[in-house]
Amino acid sequence: MLIDLNKLTPQQVYFTLIQTVIPRPIAWVLSENEGGSYNLAPFSYFNAVCSDPPLVMISIGRKPDGAFKDTKINIEERPDFVIHIVDEDTLDDMNASSATLPYGASELAEVGLETTAIDDFPLPRLKRVKVAFACTRHQVLQLGGSPQSIVFGEVKKVFVEDSVVGEDAKGRAKILADKIRPVGRMGASEYLSFGEIIRKARPA
Repeated sequence: MLIDLNKLTPQQVYFTLIQTVIPRPIAWVLSENEGGSYNLAPFSYFNAVCSDPPLVMISIGRKPDGAFKDTKINIEERPDFVIHIVDEDTLDDMNASSATLPYGASELAEVGLETTAIDDFPLPRLKRVKVAFACTRHQVLQLGGSPQSIVFGEVKKVFVEDSVVGEDAKGRAKILADKIRPVGRMGASEYLSFGEIIRKARPA
């Protein structure tokens, strides 16, 4: 089967890409609404893209009516936001937080999620997560015909729960993916739970 994307509608292209670019990490993004409440929304067009400065990227589409999504509006108006890594323990809460609410309504209140402070950062993180990135807006671009909002965030701090940190053979701190048990996004309503770790040494 060979799929010619030039012959597909943007919606068909979207469904093709999300079913073939797999698995994708999920950015569970906390941002601040205009009235001071917190918005929480998941995005799976997400990854780390630069180390100097440390940048992550989130691609945010539009609402069905063409309006900008709350996360994009919030980050453009207030630069700080927090990205959480979704794991098996928080998957149901993440899914619940993806419901469409009026602007200014807080998914945290709807789902019943608690937050806790991040030292020297204006916004809190979710209390139950194992990994969180405290970010500040670096740049927002509009890309494509629809278009997508490409948000680049500079990572200022990384929270890692102590229970998922171990040591390697040289005594250095090592973050243990099998303790985090991250969840990957597949196509449609499908997710991938954490499985076997496969280790391959790079050729000399």
